Amino acid sequence: MLPANQPARLGIIGGSGIYEIDGLENPEWVKVSSPFGEPSDAILTGILAGQPMAFLPRHGRGHKLSPSDVNYRANIDAMKRLGVTDIISLSAVGSLVEDLPPGTFVIVDQFIDRTFARDKSFFGKGLVAHVSMAHPVCSRLGDHLQQAASEVGIASTRGGTYLAMEGPQFSSQAESMLYRQWGCHVIGMTNMPEAKLAREAEICYATVAMVTDFDCWHPDHEHVSVDKRVVPRVKNDSHFASCSCKQALEHALITAPDARDPAMIDKLTAVAGRVLKR
Repeated sequence: MLPANQPARLGIIGGSGIYEIDGLENPEWVKVSSPFGEPSDAILTGILAGQPMAFLPRHGRGHKLSPSDVNYRANIDAMKRLGVTDIISLSAVGSLVEDLPPGTFVIVDQFIDRTFARDKSFFGKGLVAHVSMAHPVCSRLGDHLQQAASEVGIASTRGGTYLAMEGPQFSSQAESMLYRQWGCHVIGMTNMPEAKLAREAEICYATVAMVTDFDCWHPDHEHVSVDKRVVPRVKNDSHFASCSCKQALEHALITAPDARDPAMIDKLTAVAGRVLKR
């Protein structure tokens, strides 16, 4: 659990079409080094409505990286090194159900991970850990997002399953129909393993999925639009330090202390420093 007096620092990871945030006080693009490689870009830091925040364009400014080329581990590690405690993921998605038309914002609560070409954990040989992903997003952040959407009159839906596909190609019609049979609501290419890594780093994580089109199952399917933009506002939360997301590693480390690889410990200083210092 974080110290009660430690302030929240909001991190926003922007998806397709979201490459910067206007209105920040003292804006500065900060380059953060990570032992897991290069993050997608420098991170924009500043103050918004009195709250420190950090913004990272997931695909890099100018959209230089495909979903499979994003270094998700470096991105989350860099956010952790900047002191980010809560991450809001903004992601463009396709809809898999009739009642989530383009223009709807879905506050996702579940994922099905169909990606296969990405590093999905900070841990591994030399230092093993298993964290729970039964509830992969932070309900506390979800509450804030729902309230903020209501206040500004944005059409939003609370709850839904996000199917994460590898890409960069879109689904075949047969795949899209299969995902509908699985009960999925939206489909995208980026929130996995991002959510898994945020959980390993004990960072609260929530997704605002912006529906830009119906996936190809729909008979009136149109081309994907990339011009949806939104920056949600999440107010400071005095209870964030006690959120269960911040304790995901409490009993997750499996490797005995005397068997842990020192090189792995060095790499995990930011991600797992809270439990490794014991």
